[in-house]
Amino acid sequence: MDTIVAIPSALPGGLDATIDAHFGHCGIYTVVEIENGEVKEVRTLENVPHQQGGCMAPVNHLAQNGVKTLIAGGMGFRPLQGFNQVGITVFHNGGAPSVGMAINAFLKDSLPEFTVDQTCGGGH
Repeated sequence: MDTIVAIPSALPGGLDATIDAHFGHCGIYTVVEIENGEVKEVRTLENVPHQQGGCMAPVNHLAQNGVKTLIAGGMGFRPLQGFNQVGITVFHNGGAPSVGMAINAFLKDSLPEFTVDQTCGGGH
């Protein structure tokens, strides 16, 4: 399972960071490169500002930075569709309190794929 995973995080990011509840409004993403089922590299990526209705800005920003997987706690319908269009698979964080715990759950294949039924109205 080789992929680059982004997780919306509280500042300053990293494996010990708390997961931010809504991907589009987080301050930073923790980006984890996974190779051969193990964490190879951990770095951070600042989020881009977006206005109401501009939900594709963070989607495109993550895609342009090589992200293939997103682990999130909440998002609206439009960004979920956007991630699907750019080839980023979205998983629900399963209530994991930290980035490291979410990555461990992802590596154990125990996070559910994010579905339309889990989307919110946006910005909440």
